[in-house]
Amino acid sequence: MSSSSHSSTGGPKWEHRVRFVLCFLGLVLSVYALHVELSRENDPEYRAMCDLGHSVSCSKVFTSRWGRGFGLVQIFTSKDSLLNQPNSVLGIIFYALQLGLGQLVSSRAAFFLVMSSWVSVAGSVYLAGILAFVLGDFCVVCVSTYIINFALLYTNLKRRTGLEGRLKRGKSE
Repeated sequence: MSSSSHSSTGGPKWEHRVRFVLCFLGLVLSVYALHVELSRENDPEYRAMCDLGHSVSCSKVFTSRWGRGFGLVQIFTSKDSLLNQPNSVLGIIFYALQLGLGQLVSSRAAFFLVMSSWVSVAGSVYLAGILAFVLGDFCVVCVSTYIINFALLYTNLKRRTGLEGRLKRGKSE
C-alpha cells in the first residue's frame, strides 16, 4: 500500500471523516438519551419520539436500573450515588474522547482508542443481552449506539494498523 493511501494521522484516509461522523452521531444519540431520561424522570407521562410501542420503548430502557452504570454500579454503591451515572453520560464522555484522541498521531493514543473501543463493544454486547433477554424490549437509540461502537472499533483497529505500518516504514528508511 502506498503512503498516499494514508492520512497525516497515520491511518487510512477515510478514517478521519468516518471517526467524525460516528462520534458526532454517538454524541447526538447520547445527548438525546440523556434528554429522554431526564424528561421522563421529571414527568412520568413524557413520551419520547423513540417510544414506538410497549416493547419498543427507549425511555423504558433508559429509566431502568440498567440505564445507569450498566446496572452494575448500584451493586457496590447506592442507586443515587454520584458514581452511578446514566449510561448516556458515559457515552458522551466516550465519544468526546474518541473524537479528541483521534486527532493525535501517537501509538499511545491509538492503543487507548482501540482498548476503549473494546470496552465499549463489551458494554454494547452486555447491554444488548439485557435489552433482549431481561427487558424484552427493542431500543432504536441503544441499538444504533451499539452499531456505532462496533464501527468505531473497526475504525480504530484500521488506524492502529496503519500507524504501526507507518512507524515501521519510518524506522527502516
